Amino acid sequence: MDKDGENKSKQTSSKCSREHLQRTSRSMSFHGGSSGRRPTASPSTGKNSVEAGNSSKGKERARLMLNPEKNHKPEKYDDLELDISPWIFSSLERYLPRHLLRAPRDLKVNYMREILHDYAPPSLRYRDQKQREYREKIMSNYLPLHKELYTIDPVAFFVPTFLKAINDNTEQSFRRIMSEPAPGIFTFEMLQPRFCELLISEFENFEKWVNRRTFCVMRPNTMNQYGAVLDDFGLQTMLNKLMEYFICPLSKVFYAEIGGSTLDSHHGFIVECGLHRDVETEFHVDDSEVTLNVCLGRQFTGGELYFRGMRCDKHVHTISRSEEYFDYSHVPGCAVLHHGRHRHGARATISGHRINLLMWCRRCFLILLVFVPAYIMFFHFQENFAGVLFLEKCKSIKEISLAGVLIAITRRKISCVQHMILPEWYC
Repeated sequence: MDKDGENKSKQTSSKCSREHLQRTSRSMSFHGGSSGRRPTASPSTGKNSVEAGNSSKGKERARLMLNPEKNHKPEKYDDLELDISPWIFSSLERYLPRHLLRAPRDLKVNYMREILHDYAPPSLRYRDQKQREYREKIMSNYLPLHKELYTIDPVAFFVPTFLKAINDNTEQSFRRIMSEPAPGIFTFEMLQPRFCELLISEFENFEKWVNRRTFCVMRPNTMNQYGAVLDDFGLQTMLNKLMEYFICPLSKVFYAEIGGSTLDSHHGFIVECGLHRDVETEFHVDDSEVTLNVCLGRQFTGGELYFRGMRCDKHVHTISRSEEYFDYSHVPGCAVLHHGRHRHGARATISGHRINLLMWCRRCFLILLVFVPAYIMFFHFQENFAGVLFLEKCKSIKEISLAGVLIAITRRKISCVQHMILPEWYC
């Protein structure tokens, strides 16, 4: 490209970025038309905090601390009727002012709800409300077949070697039972055969119930036309404990760079592959920080997983290097643990019927980027590309439309903000 063409390209890119920014600025509003909320010193702690909520005489604005209290163990909010997902409240609790961390739960809920309603878009609240109604409708009518699955029983669920490694809770104990056939991919024996059979039986019972009632069930994702989301029919609590007590210890050691120690939400589901089911799974990356994939069983041939190295969304289909190739054949009861951004797919199950349990484990990235938005670390920021984040490892451009960024932009001052939160995520 000649010099003139390059200059025109830069001018066009700059113009597009400014237009996007203007559209975004108009689409987001703050109470009273305020240009934003400024970090201020908290009266109770003297440390910086983020203001949120309406200001009125006699009422102090709700505040969040810029840095979370890492040693604080947040409460559970699953039993409350909330219009935003309970895990968001649990994650946000660590950012409360110190004097509120040990306050009664109802007080903390009201405080956080004010902030969340201030920032959360109506579409998020609507989606969560619809999902709760959908699950309530199922659980008020569906009768579980194996009630012992709904509360976790480590001895009944896991093979002794896995349970011992988790109880010892050291990297050495984990590596004794795990193989790492490719960087960042771990395989190990995990589930008891009896547990696998019970979970398959429960899933098939749910499918029969759905078919009898001609109930429209939500499938796990856009790639799978068969299978079911386990959280939808009551297994959410069991899966939460599975992630917290049995996956997090592993991810804390092996995936620390992507926040493996702070996983706080999940998407757990069953997939079915074979004749008259999903035959194969297309090449993709998962919507997770860490993925657990366990074959539950049935007789089958084919269905191998193939891995081709880590990439971001924009570069899923770039060419793989030879050292990134790894294929894995499923074994009932055995698990594969891998980075969510590790590109992979599943080959066709050419005979029989294969059923797998998958858990997409996530950290509360949404809180860091949306609800504590003004304090994001920018790797590279160019004045002509206001509102665009350059990810150093990927070099791809990601548009962002966050409240805190708009605060800086509306003042025409794009600069590094002090006391920023650096998300433990990268392309």
